[in-house]
Amino acid sequence: MSKFNQFMLLKQNRFAPFFVTQFLGAFNDNIFRNGLIILLTFKSIKILGLNASQLANIAGALFILPYFLFSAIAGQLADKLEKSVLIRSVKLLEIGLMLLAGISLLTDNYSYLLVILFLMGFQSALFGPVKYAYIPQKLNSSELIGGNALVESGTYIAIILGLVIGGLAVSSNQDNDYSLAIWLISISILGYFASRKIPTTSATDPNLNINWNIFSEIKKSITYSKKDQKVFLCIIGISWFWFYASAITLQIPAYTLNIINGNELITTLLLATFAIGIGIGSLACEKLSNNQVEIGIIPIGAAGLTIFVLDLYFATPSNNLEQITSISIFLDQPNNWRIIFDLIMIGASGGIFSVPLYANIQKKADKKYLSRIIAANNILNAVFMVSASLLAIITLTSGLSILEFFLLLSIMNIFLSIFLHKSSSEFFNRFSNLIQK
Repeated sequence: MSKFNQFMLLKQNRFAPFFVTQFLGAFNDNIFRNGLIILLTFKSIKILGLNASQLANIAGALFILPYFLFSAIAGQLADKLEKSVLIRSVKLLEIGLMLLAGISLLTDNYSYLLVILFLMGFQSALFGPVKYAYIPQKLNSSELIGGNALVESGTYIAIILGLVIGGLAVSSNQDNDYSLAIWLISISILGYFASRKIPTTSATDPNLNINWNIFSEIKKSITYSKKDQKVFLCIIGISWFWFYASAITLQIPAYTLNIINGNELITTLLLATFAIGIGIGSLACEKLSNNQVEIGIIPIGAAGLTIFVLDLYFATPSNNLEQITSISIFLDQPNNWRIIFDLIMIGASGGIFSVPLYANIQKKADKKYLSRIIAANNILNAVFMVSASLLAIITLTSGLSILEFFLLLSIMNIFLSIFLHKSSSEFFNRFSNLIQK
Protein backbone atom coordinates (compact mmCIF):
# COMPACT_ATOMS: atom_id res chain seq x y z
CA MET A 1 0.00 0.00 0.00
CA SER A 2 1.41 3.43 -0.93
CA LYS A 3 2.19 5.78 1.92
CA PHE A 4 -0.40 8.49 2.69
CA ASN A 5 0.36 11.88 1.19
CA GLN A 6 -1.57 14.94 2.34
CA PHE A 7 -2.09 16.16 -1.24
CA MET A 8 -4.20 13.06 -2.00
CA LEU A 9 -6.97 14.67 0.04
CA LEU A 10 -7.33 17.42 -2.56
CA LYS A 11 -8.69 14.84 -5.01
CA GLN A 12 -11.32 13.46 -2.63
CA ASN A 13 -14.88 14.72 -2.33
CA ARG A 14 -14.85 14.44 1.47
CA PHE A 15 -12.16 17.15 1.63
CA ALA A 16 -11.75 19.08 -1.66
CA PRO A 17 -15.02 21.14 -1.70
CA PHE A 18 -14.52 22.00 1.97
CA PHE A 19 -10.93 23.04 1.25
CA VAL A 20 -11.98 25.28 -1.66
CA THR A 21 -14.78 26.85 0.41
CA GLN A 22 -12.54 27.75 3.33
CA PHE A 23 -9.78 28.87 0.93
CA LEU A 24 -12.08 31.32 -0.84
CA GLY A 25 -13.43 32.57 2.49
CA ALA A 26 -9.92 33.34 3.75
CA PHE A 27 -9.08 34.86 0.36
CA ASN A 28 -12.03 37.26 0.53
CA ASP A 29 -11.43 38.14 4.19
CA ASN A 30 -7.93 39.25 3.33
CA ILE A 31 -8.81 41.11 0.15
CA PHE A 32 -11.24 43.11 2.26
CA ARG A 33 -9.27 43.51 5.48
CA ASN A 34 -5.85 44.22 3.97
CA GLY A 35 -7.27 46.23 1.10
CA LEU A 36 -9.02 48.39 3.68
CA ILE A 37 -5.89 48.83 5.83
CA ILE A 38 -3.71 49.67 2.80
CA LEU A 39 -6.38 52.05 1.52
CA LEU A 40 -6.56 53.85 4.87
CA THR A 41 -2.76 53.96 5.22
CA PHE A 42 -1.72 55.19 1.81
CA LYS A 43 -4.69 57.48 1.13
CA SER A 44 -4.13 59.08 4.56
CA ILE A 45 -7.80 58.66 5.44
CA LYS A 46 -8.86 59.70 8.94
CA ILE A 47 -11.96 58.41 10.70
CA LEU A 48 -13.07 60.04 13.96
CA GLY A 49 -9.74 61.86 14.05
CA LEU A 50 -7.71 58.63 14.11
CA ASN A 51 -4.68 58.27 11.85
CA ALA A 52 -3.87 55.29 9.62
CA SER A 53 -1.63 53.49 12.14
CA GLN A 54 -4.29 53.73 14.86
CA LEU A 55 -7.01 52.67 12.41
CA ALA A 56 -4.98 49.62 11.34
CA ASN A 57 -4.87 48.35 14.92
CA ILE A 58 -8.53 49.22 15.51
CA ALA A 59 -9.49 47.42 12.29
CA GLY A 60 -7.68 44.32 13.54
CA ALA A 61 -9.56 44.49 16.84
CA LEU A 62 -12.93 45.03 15.11
CA PHE A 63 -12.47 41.93 12.97
CA ILE A 64 -11.47 39.77 15.93
CA LEU A 65 -13.95 41.00 18.57
CA PRO A 66 -16.88 38.96 17.11
CA TYR A 67 -14.84 35.78 17.69
CA PHE A 68 -15.05 36.54 21.39
CA LEU A 69 -18.71 37.55 21.35
CA PHE A 70 -20.22 34.92 19.04
CA SER A 71 -17.96 31.84 18.95
CA ALA A 72 -19.79 30.16 21.83
CA ILE A 73 -23.11 30.40 19.96
CA ALA A 74 -21.39 29.25 16.76
CA GLY A 75 -19.93 26.22 18.55
CA GLN A 76 -23.39 25.12 19.67
CA LEU A 77 -24.79 25.53 16.16
CA ALA A 78 -21.92 23.47 14.70
CA ASP A 79 -22.55 20.61 17.16
CA LYS A 80 -26.34 20.71 16.74
CA LEU A 81 -26.76 21.20 12.97
CA GLU A 82 -25.73 19.26 9.88
CA LYS A 83 -22.51 20.95 8.89
CA SER A 84 -22.84 21.36 5.11
CA VAL A 85 -26.13 23.28 5.50
CA LEU A 86 -24.60 25.50 8.17
CA ILE A 87 -21.58 26.27 5.97
CA ARG A 88 -23.78 27.23 3.02
CA SER A 89 -25.82 29.57 5.23
CA VAL A 90 -22.64 31.29 6.39
CA LYS A 91 -21.51 31.74 2.78
CA LEU A 92 -24.84 33.36 1.85
CA LEU A 93 -24.29 35.82 4.68
CA GLU A 94 -20.88 36.61 3.22
CA ILE A 95 -22.43 37.51 -0.15
CA GLY A 96 -24.80 39.97 1.55
CA LEU A 97 -21.97 41.63 3.48
CA MET A 98 -19.80 41.96 0.40
CA LEU A 99 -22.64 43.66 -1.47
CA LEU A 100 -22.84 46.19 1.37
CA ALA A 101 -19.06 46.62 1.29
CA GLY A 102 -19.17 47.24 -2.46
CA ILE A 103 -21.78 49.97 -2.01
CA SER A 104 -19.73 51.60 0.78
CA LEU A 105 -16.57 51.57 -1.34
CA LEU A 106 -18.31 53.08 -4.35
CA THR A 107 -19.81 55.87 -2.22
CA ASP A 108 -16.58 56.55 -0.21
CA ASN A 109 -18.30 55.76 3.10
CA TYR A 110 -15.14 54.43 4.75
CA SER A 111 -16.54 54.58 8.29
CA TYR A 112 -19.26 52.09 7.21
CA LEU A 113 -16.50 49.73 6.10
CA LEU A 114 -15.34 49.43 9.70
CA VAL A 115 -18.87 48.32 10.68
CA ILE A 116 -18.88 45.80 7.81
CA LEU A 117 -15.44 44.60 8.94
CA PHE A 118 -16.98 43.81 12.34
CA LEU A 119 -19.82 41.93 10.62
CA MET A 120 -17.29 40.00 8.51
CA GLY A 121 -15.68 38.99 11.78
CA PHE A 122 -19.11 37.77 12.92
CA GLN A 123 -19.48 35.72 9.73
CA SER A 124 -15.99 34.24 10.17
CA ALA A 125 -16.75 33.49 13.83
CA LEU A 126 -19.75 31.41 12.72
CA PHE A 127 -17.53 29.48 10.31
CA GLY A 128 -14.62 28.84 12.71
CA PRO A 129 -16.01 25.99 14.89
CA VAL A 130 -17.63 24.11 12.01
CA LYS A 131 -14.41 24.44 9.98
CA TYR A 132 -12.20 22.62 12.48
CA ALA A 133 -14.90 20.21 13.70
CA TYR A 134 -15.57 19.07 10.12
CA ILE A 135 -11.99 17.82 9.64
CA PRO A 136 -11.91 15.01 12.26
CA GLN A 137 -15.36 13.81 11.13
CA LYS A 138 -14.08 13.21 7.60
CA LEU A 139 -10.40 12.30 8.20
CA ASN A 140 -8.88 9.53 10.27
CA SER A 141 -6.18 10.05 12.89
CA SER A 142 -3.25 9.49 10.53
CA GLU A 143 -4.65 12.17 8.18
CA LEU A 144 -5.21 14.88 10.79
CA ILE A 145 -1.76 16.47 10.54
CA GLY A 146 -1.91 16.43 6.73
CA GLY A 147 -5.47 17.76 6.61
CA ASN A 148 -4.76 20.55 9.07
CA ALA A 149 -1.52 21.36 7.26
CA LEU A 150 -3.42 21.75 3.98
CA VAL A 151 -6.04 23.95 5.62
CA GLU A 152 -3.39 26.13 7.29
CA SER A 153 -1.16 26.37 4.21
CA GLY A 154 -4.20 26.91 1.99
CA THR A 155 -5.38 29.66 4.31
CA TYR A 156 -2.05 31.42 4.04
CA ILE A 157 -1.83 30.99 0.29
CA ALA A 158 -5.26 32.63 0.26
CA ILE A 159 -3.83 35.36 2.48
CA ILE A 160 -1.00 35.91 -0.01
CA LEU A 161 -3.44 36.18 -2.89
CA GLY A 162 -5.71 38.38 -0.80
CA LEU A 163 -2.79 40.67 0.01
CA VAL A 164 -1.78 40.89 -3.63
CA ILE A 165 -5.30 41.42 -4.96
CA GLY A 166 -6.25 43.78 -2.13
CA GLY A 167 -3.12 45.86 -2.64
CA LEU A 168 -3.39 45.92 -6.43
CA ALA A 169 -7.11 46.69 -6.33
CA VAL A 170 -6.43 49.72 -4.12
CA SER A 171 -3.40 50.97 -6.07
CA SER A 172 -4.74 50.26 -9.58
CA ASN A 173 -7.02 53.29 -9.55
CA GLN A 174 -6.56 56.11 -7.06
CA ASP A 175 -9.82 57.77 -8.13
CA ASN A 176 -12.25 54.98 -7.21
CA ASP A 177 -12.51 51.56 -5.60
CA TYR A 178 -14.54 49.73 -8.26
CA SER A 179 -11.93 47.01 -8.66
CA LEU A 180 -11.89 46.16 -4.94
CA ALA A 181 -15.70 46.02 -4.82
CA ILE A 182 -15.90 43.67 -7.84
CA TRP A 183 -13.35 41.28 -6.36
CA LEU A 184 -15.13 41.10 -3.00
CA ILE A 185 -18.54 40.33 -4.46
CA SER A 186 -17.26 37.84 -7.06
CA ILE A 187 -15.21 35.75 -4.61
CA SER A 188 -18.09 35.54 -2.12
CA ILE A 189 -20.37 34.15 -4.85
CA LEU A 190 -17.74 31.58 -5.93
CA GLY A 191 -17.36 30.52 -2.29
CA TYR A 192 -21.06 29.82 -1.99
CA PHE A 193 -21.09 27.61 -5.10
CA ALA A 194 -18.07 25.67 -3.78
CA SER A 195 -19.91 25.10 -0.48
CA ARG A 196 -22.79 23.41 -2.31
CA LYS A 197 -20.47 20.47 -3.09
CA ILE A 198 -19.58 19.77 0.56
CA PRO A 199 -20.94 16.33 1.52
CA THR A 200 -23.50 15.85 4.25
CA THR A 201 -21.82 15.76 7.66
CA SER A 202 -23.96 14.63 10.58
CA ALA A 203 -24.50 16.65 13.74
CA THR A 204 -22.58 15.40 16.78
CA ASP A 205 -25.18 16.59 19.32
CA PRO A 206 -28.51 17.07 17.47
CA ASN A 207 -30.57 17.21 20.67
CA LEU A 208 -28.61 20.15 22.06
CA ASN A 209 -30.74 23.04 23.33
CA ILE A 210 -29.11 26.26 22.17
CA ASN A 211 -28.18 28.68 24.95
CA TRP A 212 -28.43 32.17 23.42
CA ASN A 213 -26.93 33.87 26.46
CA ILE A 214 -23.54 34.87 25.08
CA PHE A 215 -21.66 35.23 28.34
CA SER A 216 -22.95 32.16 30.16
CA GLU A 217 -22.22 30.08 27.05
CA ILE A 218 -18.70 31.51 26.79
CA LYS A 219 -18.11 30.34 30.36
CA LYS A 220 -19.58 26.91 29.56
CA SER A 221 -17.47 26.49 26.40
CA ILE A 222 -14.28 27.31 28.29
CA THR A 223 -15.33 24.82 30.98
CA TYR A 224 -15.59 22.09 28.31
CA SER A 225 -12.11 22.96 27.05
CA LYS A 226 -10.62 22.76 30.54
CA LYS A 227 -11.81 19.19 31.17
CA ASP A 228 -8.61 17.91 29.57
CA GLN A 229 -5.59 19.95 30.71
CA LYS A 230 -3.56 18.92 27.65
CA VAL A 231 -6.30 20.11 25.29
CA PHE A 232 -6.56 23.42 27.13
CA LEU A 233 -2.79 23.89 27.00
CA CYS A 234 -2.95 23.43 23.23
CA ILE A 235 -5.61 26.14 23.10
CA ILE A 236 -3.33 28.49 25.05
CA GLY A 237 -0.50 27.72 22.62
CA ILE A 238 -2.68 28.43 19.55
CA SER A 239 -3.96 31.64 21.12
CA TRP A 240 -0.41 32.78 21.75
CA PHE A 241 0.49 32.09 18.12
CA TRP A 242 -2.37 34.32 16.97
CA PHE A 243 -1.32 37.02 19.44
CA TYR A 244 2.21 36.88 18.09
CA ALA A 245 1.30 36.76 14.38
CA SER A 246 -1.32 39.47 14.74
CA ALA A 247 1.01 41.77 16.67
CA ILE A 248 3.62 41.48 13.91
CA THR A 249 1.45 41.66 10.80
CA LEU A 250 -0.65 44.62 11.99
CA GLN A 251 2.54 46.70 12.14
CA ILE A 252 3.77 45.80 8.66
CA PRO A 253 2.07 48.71 6.80
CA ALA A 254 3.49 51.28 9.24
CA TYR A 255 6.84 49.41 9.33
CA THR A 256 6.99 49.66 5.53
CA LEU A 257 6.06 53.34 5.43
CA ASN A 258 8.04 54.67 8.41
CA ILE A 259 11.12 52.45 8.59
CA ILE A 260 11.73 50.95 5.16
CA ASN A 261 10.27 54.06 3.46
CA GLY A 262 8.33 51.87 1.02
CA ASN A 263 4.89 51.89 -0.57
CA GLU A 264 1.85 49.60 -0.90
CA LEU A 265 3.73 47.10 -3.06
CA ILE A 266 6.42 46.62 -0.40
CA THR A 267 3.75 46.17 2.27
CA THR A 268 2.12 43.48 0.13
CA LEU A 269 5.48 41.78 -0.48
CA LEU A 270 6.36 41.62 3.22
CA LEU A 271 2.95 40.34 4.30
CA ALA A 272 2.99 37.78 1.49
CA THR A 273 6.47 36.68 2.53
CA PHE A 274 5.25 36.03 6.07
CA ALA A 275 2.23 34.10 4.76
CA ILE A 276 4.42 32.00 2.43
CA GLY A 277 6.49 31.05 5.45
CA ILE A 278 3.45 29.81 7.38
CA GLY A 279 2.39 27.75 4.37
CA ILE A 280 5.87 26.20 4.12
CA GLY A 281 5.98 25.43 7.84
CA SER A 282 2.49 23.95 7.84
CA LEU A 283 3.22 21.59 4.93
CA ALA A 284 6.53 20.59 6.52
CA CYS A 285 4.68 19.29 9.59
CA GLU A 286 3.64 16.07 7.85
CA LYS A 287 7.27 15.16 7.14
CA LEU A 288 8.54 16.30 10.53
CA SER A 289 5.84 14.30 12.35
CA ASN A 290 5.87 11.22 10.07
CA ASN A 291 2.07 11.30 9.52
CA GLN A 292 1.38 11.27 13.26
CA VAL A 293 -0.07 13.85 15.60
CA GLU A 294 3.36 14.76 16.95
CA ILE A 295 3.60 17.54 19.52
CA GLY A 296 7.37 17.05 19.75
CA ILE A 297 7.88 19.46 16.84
CA ILE A 298 6.22 22.34 18.71
CA PRO A 299 9.44 23.42 20.56
CA ILE A 300 11.13 23.76 17.14
CA GLY A 301 8.49 26.26 16.10
CA ALA A 302 8.63 28.09 19.43
CA ALA A 303 12.40 28.53 19.18
CA GLY A 304 12.14 29.83 15.63
CA LEU A 305 9.52 32.42 16.60
CA THR A 306 11.95 33.95 19.08
CA ILE A 307 15.16 33.67 17.03
CA PHE A 308 13.91 35.13 13.77
CA VAL A 309 11.89 38.01 15.28
CA LEU A 310 15.01 38.89 17.27
CA ASP A 311 17.05 38.80 14.05
CA LEU A 312 14.45 41.01 12.33
CA TYR A 313 15.12 43.61 15.02
CA PHE A 314 18.84 43.59 14.18
CA ALA A 315 18.38 43.20 10.41
CA THR A 316 16.25 46.29 9.85
CA PRO A 317 17.83 49.73 9.31
CA SER A 318 16.63 52.24 11.89
CA ASN A 319 16.02 54.83 9.18
CA ASN A 320 15.99 54.49 5.39
CA LEU A 321 16.21 57.93 3.76
CA GLU A 322 15.89 56.65 0.19
CA GLN A 323 12.28 56.08 -0.82
CA ILE A 324 11.61 52.58 -2.17
CA THR A 325 8.99 52.73 -4.89
CA SER A 326 9.18 49.23 -6.39
CA ILE A 327 9.88 45.64 -5.40
CA SER A 328 12.96 45.55 -7.66
CA ILE A 329 14.50 48.53 -5.85
CA PHE A 330 13.74 46.86 -2.51
CA LEU A 331 15.37 43.58 -3.60
CA ASP A 332 18.42 45.39 -5.01
CA GLN A 333 19.41 46.27 -1.44
CA PRO A 334 21.19 43.17 -0.04
CA ASN A 335 20.17 43.78 3.58
CA ASN A 336 16.51 43.54 2.61
CA TRP A 337 16.96 39.87 1.69
CA ARG A 338 17.69 39.27 5.36
CA ILE A 339 14.34 40.88 6.23
CA ILE A 340 12.59 38.59 3.74
CA PHE A 341 14.39 35.53 5.11
CA ASP A 342 13.44 36.44 8.68
CA LEU A 343 9.77 36.92 7.77
CA ILE A 344 9.68 33.58 5.93
CA MET A 345 11.25 31.81 8.90
CA ILE A 346 8.95 33.52 11.41
CA GLY A 347 6.01 32.27 9.35
CA ALA A 348 7.46 28.77 8.94
CA SER A 349 8.11 28.55 12.68
CA GLY A 350 4.51 29.62 13.31
CA GLY A 351 3.21 26.85 11.03
CA ILE A 352 5.34 24.21 12.76
CA PHE A 353 4.17 25.55 16.13
CA SER A 354 0.41 25.74 15.42
CA VAL A 355 -0.54 22.80 13.16
CA PRO A 356 0.23 20.01 15.68
CA LEU A 357 -1.66 21.96 18.35
CA TYR A 358 -4.83 22.02 16.21
CA ALA A 359 -4.45 18.32 15.35
CA ASN A 360 -3.91 17.39 18.99
CA ILE A 361 -7.15 19.11 20.00
CA GLN A 362 -9.08 17.28 17.26
CA LYS A 363 -7.58 13.96 18.31
CA LYS A 364 -8.00 14.22 22.08
CA ALA A 365 -11.13 16.34 22.62
CA ASP A 366 -14.53 14.72 23.26
CA LYS A 367 -16.15 14.55 19.79
CA LYS A 368 -19.61 15.39 21.16
CA TYR A 369 -18.36 18.76 22.36
CA LEU A 370 -15.63 19.33 19.77
CA SER A 371 -17.25 22.34 18.07
CA ARG A 372 -17.78 24.00 21.45
CA ILE A 373 -14.17 23.29 22.41
CA ILE A 374 -13.07 24.80 19.08
CA ALA A 375 -15.33 27.74 19.94
CA ALA A 376 -13.52 28.12 23.25
CA ASN A 377 -10.26 28.10 21.29
CA ASN A 378 -11.59 30.85 19.02
CA ILE A 379 -12.78 32.89 22.00
CA LEU A 380 -9.36 32.78 23.61
CA ASN A 381 -7.73 33.42 20.22
CA ALA A 382 -9.86 36.56 19.99
CA VAL A 383 -8.93 37.69 23.49
CA PHE A 384 -5.24 37.24 22.69
CA MET A 385 -5.48 38.97 19.30
CA VAL A 386 -7.40 41.97 20.67
CA SER A 387 -4.82 42.08 23.45
CA ALA A 388 -2.11 42.19 20.77
CA SER A 389 -3.80 45.20 19.16
CA LEU A 390 -4.15 46.91 22.54
CA LEU A 391 -0.54 46.17 23.45
CA ALA A 392 0.60 47.62 20.13
CA ILE A 393 -1.51 50.75 20.57
CA ILE A 394 -0.32 51.33 24.16
CA THR A 395 3.38 50.63 23.59
CA LEU A 396 3.69 52.44 20.27
CA THR A 397 1.73 55.44 21.55
CA SER A 398 3.94 55.60 24.65
CA GLY A 399 7.05 56.04 22.52
CA LEU A 400 8.26 52.52 21.75
CA SER A 401 9.41 52.15 18.14
CA ILE A 402 8.11 49.37 15.89
CA LEU A 403 11.52 47.67 16.01
CA GLU A 404 11.57 47.84 19.81
CA PHE A 405 8.06 46.40 19.80
CA PHE A 406 9.35 43.43 17.76
CA LEU A 407 12.16 42.98 20.31
CA LEU A 408 9.60 42.98 23.13
CA LEU A 409 7.60 40.26 21.34
CA SER A 410 10.64 37.99 20.96
CA ILE A 411 11.37 38.29 24.69
CA MET A 412 7.73 37.56 25.55
CA ASN A 413 7.89 34.39 23.43
CA ILE A 414 10.77 33.09 25.56
CA PHE A 415 8.52 33.34 28.61
CA LEU A 416 5.72 31.55 26.73
CA SER A 417 8.09 28.67 25.94
CA ILE A 418 9.06 28.45 29.61
CA PHE A 419 5.36 28.44 30.55
CA LEU A 420 4.66 25.52 28.17
CA HIS A 421 7.55 23.54 29.62
CA LYS A 422 6.46 24.23 33.21
CA SER A 423 2.84 23.34 32.45
CA SER A 424 3.59 20.08 30.66
CA SER A 425 6.92 18.37 30.07
CA GLU A 426 5.31 16.28 27.29
CA PHE A 427 6.17 18.81 24.55
CA PHE A 428 9.87 18.76 25.33
CA ASN A 429 9.98 15.04 26.18
CA ARG A 430 8.50 14.26 22.75
CA PHE A 431 11.00 16.69 21.21
CA SER A 432 13.86 14.86 22.93
CA ASN A 433 12.57 11.53 21.61
CA LEU A 434 12.45 12.93 18.07
CA ILE A 435 16.03 14.18 18.32
CA GLN A 436 17.22 10.79 19.54
CA LYS A 437 15.61 8.87 16.65
